[in-house]
Formats: sequence, C-alpha cells, structure tokens
Amino acid sequence: MAEKKIPRIVIAATQSGSGKTTIVTGVLFALAKLGYDVQSYKIGPDYIDPGYHELASGKPGHNLDTWLVPAEKINSIFYKTARKVDIAIIEGVMGLYDGGRKGISSTAALAKQLQAPVILVIDVKSMGDSAAAIALGFKLYDPDVDFAGVILNRIGSENHKRMITDALQRLDIPVLGAIYRNEDMKMPERHLGLTPIGETNAVATVKIIGETIAKQVDVKLLYEIAKKAPRLNGIEADAVTLPFSLRIAVAKDDAFSFYYPESLAVLESMGAQIIFFSPLQDKELPLADGLILGGGFPEIFADQLSANHSMRQSLLHAAKQGMPIYAECGGFMYLTKEIIDFTGKSFAMLGLIPASCKMNDKLQTVGYIEAKALQDTMICEKNSILQGHEFHFSSMILPENKAVDFPWAFEFTKTRNNMTYKSGYAKDNITGSYLHIHFAGNTKAAACFIKKCLGFKTVKNHGEVL
Repeated sequence: MAEKKIPRIVIAATQSGSGKTTIVTGVLFALAKLGYDVQSYKIGPDYIDPGYHELASGKPGHNLDTWLVPAEKINSIFYKTARKVDIAIIEGVMGLYDGGRKGISSTAALAKQLQAPVILVIDVKSMGDSAAAIALGFKLYDPDVDFAGVILNRIGSENHKRMITDALQRLDIPVLGAIYRNEDMKMPERHLGLTPIGETNAVATVKIIGETIAKQVDVKLLYEIAKKAPRLNGIEADAVTLPFSLRIAVAKDDAFSFYYPESLAVLESMGAQIIFFSPLQDKELPLADGLILGGGFPEIFADQLSANHSMRQSLLHAAKQGMPIYAECGGFMYLTKEIIDFTGKSFAMLGLIPASCKMNDKLQTVGYIEAKALQDTMICEKNSILQGHEFHFSSMILPENKAVDFPWAFEFTKTRNNMTYKSGYAKDNITGSYLHIHFAGNTKAAACFIKKCLGFKTVKNHGEVL
C-alpha cells in the first residue's frame, strides 16, 4: 500500500568517532531554526544520542533496530512517527556497513529498507585525496545503497578543504559540508559514551554546534536530497489502542533515563497509563499497579538514591505488597543491596535482590543477546526467548552463601560468539537483569507484564493485599 512521501536521509560515517552525532545534532538544530518540522532517529540500541537530538529538534528521538524489533515492523514505526513532519534525519551506528552478526541492523541495511539516501561523514584529519578514495570505496561497496554525498569533518584549513573537494569533484561525489576543527563543539563523554543531557550544559553546546553547522553544511541541499526518497511500502495499519485499565509507574530522571518511546507506547496501546516519577527527587512511589525501573546511571547518583529514604521505603512497601517490578540494567542495580562506585565506596540501595553491583574500570560487555528465561518471570514464562542487548561497566557480586541456589532469571547468549552465561534475578514479583529489550519486538513480554499488573490490581482492589 502506497503511503505519504516522507523526505528522509541517513547520515552515516566511515567508523565510530567520526563526529556523526555532533553533525546530526547540528543539522537538526539548523533545520528547526529554518522552520522545518524535523524528526530524528538513531539506528541501533542507543539511549543517549536521541537526547541530544531532542534538544536540537524539540522532539524526542526514536530508535530503529532490526534485532530489537522485527524488520517487518520498522517501516510502520518509522511511518507512524514521521508522517506529519517535513523531514526525517536518521543517524547511523558505527560505520555504514557495520552491525551485529552478519551485518544485522547495520546502517546500510536500515537505509536500504527505508529507501533513504545516505550522506557519509568522513573524518579527514591528516588526509588529503585519500578521503576521496574512501568515499568512492564506500559508494561502490554496495550499489543498492543510495549514496548521495559526503560531509567532511575536522577540516584543518581552506587549502585542506580545497584539496579534498577537488578530488571528490573529479569522482562526481557531492560535498554537502566541510566542518572545521572546533573544540567548542565537543560533546562531554563518560564511561558509557556521551554524557546524558540532564547532567551537562548541553543546551549551550547544542546551540554552538547548531550555529556552526548551519554555516558549514548546506542543509537546504540536504533537504532537497531527502525529498528524492520514494514512497514507503509495507506499512501496517495503526494498532487499536485499548482504553487505560491500569497504571504503570516508570522511573525517569537523571539516574534512570534509558527508554525507547515506542517501547513504552506498546504498553500504552495495551491499556497502561504510564506515570513517570523520580527516585532521586520524589518522596514516594505514585499510585500504580506495576513498576518499571529502566537503565541509566544510578552509580553517578548513588549517594542521592541512597539518601532518599522515604522513596526507598515506598518502593520496599510496594514490593512487599506484591506489585510487579521489572528492572533493566541501572534499575536492576538499584534493586540490589548496594552499588560500589568507581572509587570503591558503597551506597545502600533497595536490597530486594540479595547481591551487590560493583563498578569496573573496563566495559564488561556490550552487544546483542538472546535471553532464555530460566523460570517464570514478570515478563515471560520459563523457556521463553527474548531479543535484547547489554551495555554495562558494572558486575553483579553474589554472597558466597547465595551462589548455589540463586534464582537466575535468564541464560544469555551473545550473538557474535555464542557465549552463554546466567544473568539477572527472578523471584516472586521481581524480575531484573542487565537485559535491555524493546517491547515492540517483544510484544508477548509486554502482554505478560500487563497481565501481571492487572492481576495485582484485581487482588489489591479486593483488599487481599495488605
């Protein structure tokens, strides 16, 4: 079925660290300032980059990932969230052709699926004509990718720019921008990548980036290229959204901010009213029938989380009542007895999981995983398979007396090397692990959690929960 034509473009790169997030943020800012209604997307499992996108465009960013969400649903999610805007800007992940095992969810794969033109960012520091050779190689590697031009990053001088643009002109490869080295555009980073916008003077940084990019990238030409994208096919009709029948409290603040908007939208479509609250600032849990604690950086705010005694008591009371609790990564850490930070200092957490979480200097694991439930959990039955990802510096430490009979939630299998290991905790009404999932790709998990919450609400309303 033919649908509305949506101007769209993918901004990719030769490799990670080329500056594509900075450039995408600047392009979004520049287009919004010109009056375009612009929607951003990030390919891959990323929670932080879309925050910068939102500051620049004024709209929450969305994620596109064919491991977390089946490929056949991607076009519908994209259409649903982009059909009313003037242009969609899609930021790639890693290098253009990099992805999971066998290239799953690579930028190139998503660009082809969405039939979107691709602009390649090249970090040209310390190179001349070689930049043109790189661009040509990327253009020829997969003829099915609509390679529409390049943006040159970290230009050193006018002569440097002229040398590279002349070489690209001989190859008939358009140059949409040439960005000079500028330390004022540098985004703050920490152990999981860019620092979340809530913890930095990000507004000022985004303004500098946007004003610089507006002068050095031809965003009007970029829009003209985006308009050449054809109509999308394979769009499913919008799902019927059920009226609200329960309330799910979702932790959202500087400590817990890792959520995919369309993932929470799945819960809403199933009748859940999402109520955001702050474990950092609020004194107690809002009235709810279920609780979700997402990922984030609880280790950075461990002292504040520990000091908020009234919130901790409120959450412990809800757990004791039997409220269904689902926690991912940072939320999982919050459920344990303590967080041991990078300096070795310990901070008491909720203690609902009999284990500790310790921060490490090195990344412990990153990548796509398959999670097999080792028992019934709050989001699935035993032996169910979920698709998700991990990304964490912390590790869980078990007391010696718990190591044998610990109620593991899942067996994880890494998609890249098939390594398997146990992870997480599942007992009674509590499920938590380092697993991140997207409910649009795990709708049975969403339905399972909704069912658990409705069951708790029913029992609670009959006065059987004290």
